[in-house]
Amino acid sequence: MPNALTRTVSTLALIAILGGCSTLPRDGPSGRAVARGASAEQANYVIVDLDYALTEQIKAQPSQFLGSLTDATEPAAGGMIGPGDTLAVAILEPSGTLFGGGSGGEGIRPGNQNLPAIVVNSAGSVTIPYAGQVNVAGLSATEAGQAIQRALRGKVGNPQVVVSVANNAYNTVTVLGEVRQPGRALLSGNANTILDVIAAAGGSTRTPEDVIVNIQRDGRTYTAPLGVVTTEFGENIRLQRGDQVNLTYRPRRYSTFGALGAISQVEMAAGPLTLAGALSRVGGLNSTIANARSVLVFRFERPEVAQAIGLTQTALPRGVPVVYRLNLEEGTGFFTANNFMIQPDDILYVPNSDSAELSKFFTLVQTFTRVIYDISVTNTLNQ
Repeated sequence: MPNALTRTVSTLALIAILGGCSTLPRDGPSGRAVARGASAEQANYVIVDLDYALTEQIKAQPSQFLGSLTDATEPAAGGMIGPGDTLAVAILEPSGTLFGGGSGGEGIRPGNQNLPAIVVNSAGSVTIPYAGQVNVAGLSATEAGQAIQRALRGKVGNPQVVVSVANNAYNTVTVLGEVRQPGRALLSGNANTILDVIAAAGGSTRTPEDVIVNIQRDGRTYTAPLGVVTTEFGENIRLQRGDQVNLTYRPRRYSTFGALGAISQVEMAAGPLTLAGALSRVGGLNSTIANARSVLVFRFERPEVAQAIGLTQTALPRGVPVVYRLNLEEGTGFFTANNFMIQPDDILYVPNSDSAELSKFFTLVQTFTRVIYDISVTNTLNQ
């Protein structure tokens, strides 16, 4: 009976080994499995073998970024006066009749009157001595001075008026998110762009490439990466009163799996990152098990790039599913790796080599053999 039990266990173990070769534990699919998936009748992706010429074709395509702020361009200059603003008004009267020191032995002295701080009322007007109510809403400080000057004519001889905004409560925007000093920011005639208000808020706390600028205005949201706003002139748009600017941290990352020095999600530093650089950041290939002939980059490629390199694969909502394959057993592969740019959300995967998979198989065989041996010895001792 014990011998029969041993034979039964041996038979079952052998069946399990031979029947389970294709389902042995792996760190991911084999290189052959990836290739089979691309050649299947209903393939969901396409494999593209990388060489230096192909990387040049990909790099030649114009870069594309998420969203644009150009539709939110505000043509009117900032710095307009509105209700709640506090104005400083200075009036110089050369004749001295009303604002001067009167007449005397020294004759008429020019008058210079600095009025107390004046708050623009809800109707957009200010009260000026001898002029009454003067509407200044929607005017710049210079234009407000001219309006007050016109109101004083005929009452004050040749008045000269200078207006400045002591406290701007009306012409402001709100800056939130990844800035050092979030809060309200003032708009003025020469400081009314996105970069102006971000600088006034102390700048961003993150790398520009990892920050998304969102502008909320009149129920709509306009979006662009901060890195693009700092480099593309047309994206540094003027803001308008009441805009809400929110800087959101969206780190760029790529993931690594398989026979590499580390399996992790890696944050991308500022600036471009090549495949060679991405591999080196995780310790390169595992020299004992990696299949260097099949370094794979899984990516949803932009349709225009896919078309430029001759792909006809149907685009999904995120792009065209492509697996770029590079052979690093050839010396030219390193030049190619140093010219192929990694994109956010790329997945780098290196399958195990055939010899590594065979080694895992024999390790499993030895495990089963040891179990069978232990059962045989135990049965013999129990006889």
